[in-house]
Amino acid sequence: MTAVKTILVAGTYDTKDDELHYLAEVIHGQGGRVLSMDVSVLGDPSRPTDVSKHQVAEAGGSSIEAAIASGDENTAMQIMGAGAAAKALELYRAGQIHGVIVLGGTMGTDLALDLCQALPVGVPKYVVSTVAFSPLMPPERIPADVQMILWSGGLYGLNSICKAALSQAAGAVLGAARAVEAPRRERPLIGMTSFGKTVLRYMVTLKPALEARGFEVAVFHATGMGGRAFESLAGEGAFAVVMDFAPQEVSNHLFGGLSAGADRLTNAGRAGTPQLVAPGCYDLVDFVGWQGVPVQLQGRPTHAHNRLLSSAVLEPEERRTVAQAICEKLSQARAPVAVILPNQGCNEWDRPGGDLHDAEGLTAFCESMRRACPQNAELTEQDCHINDAAFCEKVLEIFDSWTASGIIKTTV
Repeated sequence: MTAVKTILVAGTYDTKDDELHYLAEVIHGQGGRVLSMDVSVLGDPSRPTDVSKHQVAEAGGSSIEAAIASGDENTAMQIMGAGAAAKALELYRAGQIHGVIVLGGTMGTDLALDLCQALPVGVPKYVVSTVAFSPLMPPERIPADVQMILWSGGLYGLNSICKAALSQAAGAVLGAARAVEAPRRERPLIGMTSFGKTVLRYMVTLKPALEARGFEVAVFHATGMGGRAFESLAGEGAFAVVMDFAPQEVSNHLFGGLSAGADRLTNAGRAGTPQLVAPGCYDLVDFVGWQGVPVQLQGRPTHAHNRLLSSAVLEPEERRTVAQAICEKLSQARAPVAVILPNQGCNEWDRPGGDLHDAEGLTAFCESMRRACPQNAELTEQDCHINDAAFCEKVLEIFDSWTASGIIKTTV
């Protein structure tokens, strides 16, 4: 039989006591166990929780008294958020919990993001929120593998509508805890960024070639949230090497597109992870297709990828800005950096004759990359397109050289 799983149920028991106990009842009814955590400040639960609000505040290096004395609900909840994150990680490392579910409105969701961010990838984390999927949440706050469920009709008190969401959430987190296959790290892991095969194709060649060399490869879809997950794992030192060949989210952040956060293209370097970098799709800024072209991107060529996602083409001077930003970020790296610059184009639509080709813009970008490339990075210019075989050959050449010299570790 599957071992009984324990789920951490966290929330403000002074305001959402009935809802949190209902979650616990559903989990118990499905054969799971519950460890309850109160993150309230002012009030108290109807019955004691397994982890009290006082223990939570202390885990964050503070106290309930200090939270109350602050006189500010935002400050108070940040104290509780830090404590909840520290306590959840402590419970997980002690083997006392196998998954977590947090319930809340904006206050509870703010805290939930801190708590879930503290737990490793592979630990089931569910946030049941009245603001799930909302743009209130910046990309850099969202954990790499969090699951969010919209809590309809759940702002205050139980009803049949919110019970439907809560019961599904309880079943989801318990089922995930029973079924999850956590990362085993049996082989060194490579983190790679890319897009679909219609625009960037190198992953089709590189993934099997790298796997044949004894590595595991995880490819991240660099459209905002994918880049956020990539950066989160890079910051943890999860990768033996990164192949960041689609840093387009740098352009997105600079020009109002689908940002992955201001720290995009920095966390691998800070963690001391070797980086192979190429400017795939640097010339495009992604925006929400169904909202129309943002004002700052109007008057230029665009490409509708589908009904959700469209891209606008950057002008030459804007491309120079992107090149400088990329190089500045790479200059902070604490491990070797290799930049591969394909001078015939960096996305499939940018080939000569392609719908989005701009020879002047490409020249401006390449010139800026040559001038701004930092001393700690080795720039290799390739007379090819990023989707040509020559690009992959150069990547593997550098990779093999780095593994031979010990820059890239070949064991976990």
